[in-house]
Amino acid sequence: MGRLADIFTACRARGDRALMPYLTAGDPDLATTAALLPAITAAGADIIEIGVPFSDPLLDGPVIQASANRALAAGTTPTAVMDLIAAVRPEVAAGLIYMVPTNLVQRHGLQRFAEDCARVGVDGVLITDLPPEEAGPWQAAADAAGVETVYIVAPTSSPQRIALAAERCTGFLYCISRRGVTGVQAALPPELGEVLARIRAVTSRPVAIGFGISTAAHVRAVGQIADGAIVGSALVQAVADAPPERRVAVAAEFVAGLRA
Repeated sequence: MGRLADIFTACRARGDRALMPYLTAGDPDLATTAALLPAITAAGADIIEIGVPFSDPLLDGPVIQASANRALAAGTTPTAVMDLIAAVRPEVAAGLIYMVPTNLVQRHGLQRFAEDCARVGVDGVLITDLPPEEAGPWQAAADAAGVETVYIVAPTSSPQRIALAAERCTGFLYCISRRGVTGVQAALPPELGEVLARIRAVTSRPVAIGFGISTAAHVRAVGQIADGAIVGSALVQAVADAPPERRVAVAAEFVAGLRA
């Protein structure tokens, strides 16, 4: 276990849970992302998930799809995202995780991608469409580079899949709150506590919950059962709706509100 686990441990020690905002890199451009990352860190983000934009979304709902389209239209590439992280990392104390599809990692090269992540200061990688059963080559490259691997578990995951993901992950488990894709929801699924109980029964790894977590009330509720709360679509939409000169301030205010 590495830096991500240390962050979860530090949060627990202060009686808190990890606040984990999501941003799509390059939305609406890389310069804005470079300003957003330190701003939301200062506002209270413990770990930031950075989506590497891709033309064929897998888990993304309409809000994140639109953000990826804007980023791609602005010319954002995986290499440009690496360069961005290298430039801003000294200003960002939060943990950093890439969310990226297998296609982009394979195109970059497994070993090169893992080594580049380590070089620029990315702590962990969640490859959105890579199940733990098929992740051996990536895991070997990531472990050798000192980059942590995060796996997804879902309400539909079997006990065997949960146990395997927990055994092989070196960061934390990302529990999606519901079936379907990312996006804001009015209320958390009532069965979420039972899902977390099934995960806790097979592992002591940190567990963060994402998909539909959009308000301070949601974050508080998630904090009762999990180690971290991931907020994506609501933050991405708030930034998209803000006037250009207010985007960074709006993002910081949004994250500070969740932290409070």
